[in-house]
Amino acid sequence: MTTLDSLASAHCRPLRGAEHKLDAAAIKARLALLPAWRVADDGQVIARRFDFLDYYRTIAFVNALAFIANREDHHPDLGVHYDHVDVLYSTHDVGGLSENDFICAARADALAG
Repeated sequence: MTTLDSLASAHCRPLRGAEHKLDAAAIKARLALLPAWRVADDGQVIARRFDFLDYYRTIAFVNALAFIANREDHHPDLGVHYDHVDVLYSTHDVGGLSENDFICAARADALAG
């Protein structure tokens, strides 16, 4: 059974092929653990907006998230603004959402506190 702690402490692994794409039930179960996230782009992406008090905090979050993305070799699409960041995860090599997306989402939530 997947828990928030197991997601946040897991590491991404290279995934290629549709067999690694999560089905609707698995996505729903993981989203229940990450309620601030939503499915977008016809189920191909999970997205969340992180709000901050100022640009400095926004960029500090982006830099820390970039460190995590580099370490995990799983990179989000980011929309960086003065006081918020839009974060989107998808696994292009599986054609949708994989476990890696939810691992990174859990880490982003932990980072934001």
